[in-house]
Amino acid sequence: MEVKESLLIGGYQIIQDTEKYRFTSDSVLLARFLSAKKGERVADFCAGSGIVGLHFFAENKGVEKVVFFEMQEELASMSARTVALNGLEGKIFVENVRLQEIPACYTEYFSLILCNPPYERDGFQNADEDKAVCKKELSLTLEETVAAAKRCLKYGGRFALVQRADRTAETIFALKNAGLEPKKLQFVAGKAGAKPYAVLLAAVKGGKVGLDVLPTLVNAK
Repeated sequence: MEVKESLLIGGYQIIQDTEKYRFTSDSVLLARFLSAKKGERVADFCAGSGIVGLHFFAENKGVEKVVFFEMQEELASMSARTVALNGLEGKIFVENVRLQEIPACYTEYFSLILCNPPYERDGFQNADEDKAVCKKELSLTLEETVAAAKRCLKYGGRFALVQRADRTAETIFALKNAGLEPKKLQFVAGKAGAKPYAVLLAAVKGGKVGLDVLPTLVNAK
């Protein structure tokens, strides 16, 4: 069942389906990880309901446009209705397409890409397929996500994603291997002193070597 929920910013609302995959607090943390620059063209990869891109737009002034990329038709349709609900046509656009098949018109187009990708490699054999696609690398791998970001970013553009903490090493390797230099890292833990469960990473296309490691962020769920 679809419901309208408040974004708690600027009077914006977001449409969610109570029976499908719903956004988590990790999406909000990602949306707040970086700030916009003037005239920013932003992509939200693996957009789902559009929470990351919508939240980023609501939090930041000066964003020129945001494009949601979502492969599942039902989720893309729902996020398009969220855009219409908030009267953001002309500012936020929705593309129902796989990241591996993003149209050539978006090559080197964006100055910032945000992504909350599938986290898991295994499991979910008995899970709802729509939910499993959002969580598990069934249709999209980490390497494919990074490759799409590299292709769609301008030189000097930024790519930020949230990932499982235990996949930090392979994520950094994938970024560097694609010419996206990691510049900012922050682990996320459920409580002070606890082992981190997630990591926020930001990289720059063609950036110089040098990584800013921030204090662990406590996200009490």
